[in-house]
Amino acid sequence: MMSFAPAETDILDLSPSSGTTSTAVQPLSPQEVRVWLAPLPSPLADDASATAWQRLEDLLSEDELERSSRFQQDGARFSYIAAHALGRLMLSRATGEDPRFFRFEIGERGKPEVICAPGAARLRLNLSHTNGLVAAGLSMRRDIGVDVERLDRSPSMELVAKRVFSDAECAAIFAEKERDRLPVFLQFWTLKEAYVKAIGKGLAQPLKRISFQLGSEDKSPQVYFDGAIDPDCSWQFAQLRLTDNHILGVAVSRGEEPIAVGVRQVMLGV
Repeated sequence: MMSFAPAETDILDLSPSSGTTSTAVQPLSPQEVRVWLAPLPSPLADDASATAWQRLEDLLSEDELERSSRFQQDGARFSYIAAHALGRLMLSRATGEDPRFFRFEIGERGKPEVICAPGAARLRLNLSHTNGLVAAGLSMRRDIGVDVERLDRSPSMELVAKRVFSDAECAAIFAEKERDRLPVFLQFWTLKEAYVKAIGKGLAQPLKRISFQLGSEDKSPQVYFDGAIDPDCSWQFAQLRLTDNHILGVAVSRGEEPIAVGVRQVMLGV
């Protein structure tokens, strides 16, 4: 698994005078996938952070704000707001449209989809958030899924692994020393979660029938379906160790040519 060290960090201007991001438009190509990662600003720690959060909320639609209000815990609500604002800012950077311009609908597989103008290239967006970090993945026409997790989370690892992981995945996890099992568990988990988000079936997909072989510094993760390798090479996966605390999994549908996956850290600044 590769580690991620950002060469530079974008500070996304949320000030009212910034208008759209059309002056910094970066069109997306069909053979490209972008992933943006943003640490969560400190919620309401001072006037500046309160202003930053208000500007993030100002980017969201009424439906998104209504959904955010349903969260009982502040942490979950702030993560939702930040992830959805990040997705809108990412779409804005790719198109030049105002972040507030974009609308979404539920697709035929139950996935939220960007509503695109007739004849326009279809953009696909996927979001993920965990404690301290949000992520957004963007592609043109291709199914995409992203998942970020904290490496210090404490799931019921053995119970979850036996329920949703293949025999080969379980063997790989429990072959590790006890202190090393959780990072390996989360490597498998982020790949599976990214894949089921990309196909739009969520956890209804029989996850034990999908088995991953973890990648290395020079080799991408590989997926197997019912024990057989992906025959058409129809999926491409990427996985990165982001910090000491976070891991990222990316799944994207592909054709004959590989997809360039670019990962960038951004700051949700004021």
